[in-house]
Amino acid sequence: MKKRYLSLLMIIANFCLLNAQSKVEEMALYSGAIPNAKTLPDTETVEQRDNGGRFIFDTAIPTLTAYLPKHPNGKAIVVCPGGGYRGTAIDKEGLLVAQTLNEDSITAFVLKYRIPQDATNVDKSLAPLQDAQQAIRFVRKNAAKYRLNPAQIGIMGFSAGGHLAASAATRFQKLADSNELDTTSVRPDFAVLIYPVISFTDELTHKGSRTNLLGDHPTKTDIMLCSAEMQVTPNSPPAFLVHAADDKVVPVGNSLAYYTACINHDVSAEMHLYPKGGHGFGMFNTTTADIWMERLINWLKTI
Repeated sequence: MKKRYLSLLMIIANFCLLNAQSKVEEMALYSGAIPNAKTLPDTETVEQRDNGGRFIFDTAIPTLTAYLPKHPNGKAIVVCPGGGYRGTAIDKEGLLVAQTLNEDSITAFVLKYRIPQDATNVDKSLAPLQDAQQAIRFVRKNAAKYRLNPAQIGIMGFSAGGHLAASAATRFQKLADSNELDTTSVRPDFAVLIYPVISFTDELTHKGSRTNLLGDHPTKTDIMLCSAEMQVTPNSPPAFLVHAADDKVVPVGNSLAYYTACINHDVSAEMHLYPKGGHGFGMFNTTTADIWMERLINWLKTI
């Protein structure tokens, strides 16, 4: 208990310090109407959690928050927090991550994506991917404004946010919004997947994430489409994966399946597996002295 308390204090202290060092811009993800959305009052609620900051439920109006370093190195990452497609751990797997990336001159955009709900979306299964594609499109179109290289824009996701990031990395050839006329590429240049939900197969999936996105009775076609390991092609972007072997929520087999698919299709991939850490450790796996974020920064320098 004491160790967890000290870890929480470290997270809060780091967040406060870094928050004073970055320029932050929060904006609506869409400048006009939100595609595939029903016109209803905002359903979003916020819960303060002792071990991870804010957890946001039922987002219907997506936003993108830019964290801008003083001296950008040209790379940008769209960050997708996890939450089982029922909410987003916006601080632990979003804002704090973005601030830390800023320390290495990487520009970060935290995506508060729509939570798939029948009440607020015409087709809930498409809403998160539409938002991820729009975030990549926005960052690439505004590369000059943010002093970015438009060919160095990646996506990063944790848990169900990892599923969203993996979907964006494998389903970019067909737009989730079939009415979108903008031809700006939505293919991320790299994908960072942290204890990700990858597969929707019965053997590997996190059933809560699958049910929240596809409902109680998904078809075999939908399961295959939403199993990112089955959608990898030689054109998929390089991937960086992190997982713990003792993860009881999202089995480590998810990362193994995606890594194997990358290797089988000659897609560059780097994976770091820890014997312990469980699920949802964010940036701080306290069971090891190794810091996966440092390994990520090194990897980003090679691509």
